[in-house]
Amino acid sequence: MSSIQLRAGRGNLAGSIALDDLVCSDFGDMLAVRHPSGQFWTMNKRQFLKDRTGAWKRFEYLLNRYSQNAGRKMRAKEVLEYSRLFRELSNDLATIRSRAWGEQLDSYVNSLVARGHNQFYSAPPGDIRKVARFLAYGFPILFRKHLPYMLAGTLLFFVPLIVTWVLVQNNPDIGRNVVPQVTLDAAKGMYSYDPDKVQGQNNDSRASMGGFYVWHNTGIAFRCYVGGILMGVMTVYLLVFNGATIGTMAGYVIAGGNSKAFLSFVVSHGSFELTAICISGGAGLMLGNAILHPGQRTRQEALRVQGFESVKLAAGAAVMLSIAAMIEGFWSPPNAVPSVIKFIVGGVLWVAVFAYLGLSGRNHEV
Repeated sequence: MSSIQLRAGRGNLAGSIALDDLVCSDFGDMLAVRHPSGQFWTMNKRQFLKDRTGAWKRFEYLLNRYSQNAGRKMRAKEVLEYSRLFRELSNDLATIRSRAWGEQLDSYVNSLVARGHNQFYSAPPGDIRKVARFLAYGFPILFRKHLPYMLAGTLLFFVPLIVTWVLVQNNPDIGRNVVPQVTLDAAKGMYSYDPDKVQGQNNDSRASMGGFYVWHNTGIAFRCYVGGILMGVMTVYLLVFNGATIGTMAGYVIAGGNSKAFLSFVVSHGSFELTAICISGGAGLMLGNAILHPGQRTRQEALRVQGFESVKLAAGAAVMLSIAAMIEGFWSPPNAVPSVIKFIVGGVLWVAVFAYLGLSGRNHEV
């Protein structure tokens, strides 16, 4: 309960008076306060300022301290002091306004109360440095820590992709057993152009396609991850299905004589996109394994432990997919850049992704 020290006439009021027990009356510039005993004590503006200024300065000091160290958390003792002072200042503001003790004083205390409210009740600001550190080396470290799951996701995705690619490229007719013929024909028609002669898209079209790819690619990865809740069965199915679908369409398009247009389009963003899908699938397998093999933990505990790290892996994969979508929307489509440059850039990006996941953060590993 908040309290203030009051003086009455020449003597001091013994102890503190709880603010909840105060009743104020209108006596001009004097503040009349009734003690729980029933007696009235009076305090003028000067005495009020003398008694309360110390608390205001202390609260202002705390506000400045925590605003300058936004990432610092309050200790329990500090939270209690902050909360007590905030309640007292709120009562002081009500007193000042009821007595009309001046706009300057009102404005000062009101600003402290407003800042205190925002500091105490608003969500803590995100630390961009933590995000940057996670993306710089935390994510690759986590990837290597759970490498068996990542490799499992990669095999489940790329083996069907490569097998169907080879089979359909050599025998296009079997492609319709995996993907509807109308879809295959549409894909073939999309890449029926010479990438070094066709004019590029305008910026509005590229931005629109970039947004579509973010939604589409992230959706695939999200389903691969969330599918792990069903003991990993859905994750396995989605990885194999999407791998086989992509491989079938790639083989069919290349068999139709459109290899240059197709490969120059996918080579750059594919490094981020396909790798991210594999990582999302691996994270989903982590969830499935936690349910099937919790070990010494309960399934709930295993899900909590594995789930926390798998969520971070999925978040890193989502960032990779966003990068892939921007490349796919702005760089990959036919434009003034020769296809040979796109192949070179694409090769560099594949090497960069492998180097990032395999080497980044090794100095920070325990």
